[in-house]
Formats: sequence, C-alpha cells, structure tokens
Amino acid sequence: MRDTFEYAVLRVVPRVERGECLNAGVLVYCRQRDYLGSRMHLDPDRLRALDPTADAGAIARALQAVADVCAADGASGAAGREALGSRFRWLTAPRSTVVQAGPVHTGLTADPDAEADRLLRLLVLPVTD
Repeated sequence: MRDTFEYAVLRVVPRVERGECLNAGVLVYCRQRDYLGSRMHLDPDRLRALDPTADAGAIARALQAVADVCAADGASGAAGREALGSRFRWLTAPRSTVVQAGPVHTGLTADPDAEADRLLRLLVLPVTD
C-alpha cells in the first residue's frame, strides 16, 4: 500500500543577495506513516565554487539543526516538540537565510524512509557516470 508524502529540497544560498544555490538535503513528511525525515549532504567543493568565503562549518551546523528538528526527541527546542506536520510546515516556510527549503512537492510511497534516500540520490548528490 502506498501513501501520500510531501518533500522539499533544502538549498544552501551562501550569498542570499546573489540567489545562487546548491541542493544540500531533502525533507520528507508522510502523515499516514507518522514520518518526518531528512537527509543531508553538503558538498564543500560546490559550496566554494559559489562562494569561496562561505563558512562550511556554520552551514553544516544549520543543516544539522534542521535534521535535529526532524528527528526531535524534545531536545531541539520548541520546534522539536511540535507535531510532525507542524514541524514540516515550519521547516518549509519561505525565509531569506543561508539554508532555505524549495517548493513542496507530493508523491506516493510505500516506504518514506527509502524515499528520502532516493530523493537524496536523485536531487542532491553529485551526478556520476
């Protein structure tokens, strides 16, 4: 049986004023399966190509904070104590920061955790021959 899920790509925009970005993660939410997950991959070489002065460590910490809210056990502050749907909506809300969520898309899946892995490979990881 497949259930509806929603996902968004997390983008790193090292210089917000320029609007250039690189995909660095995915968020996956499936209400029927009570699932909110994330996968992250920050490519330092691609980041440096966009902005040689970008603080990769700070950006990695911001991505980890998003992952912590998804996997929250209450330790990630008030956002981590919200219902999964509320967390997903908060994480995907438009903002002008270095880490931004792209548009929310939908699909069908029998395994949202495997879907998160698939979306990371498809939308974030470098393309290989």
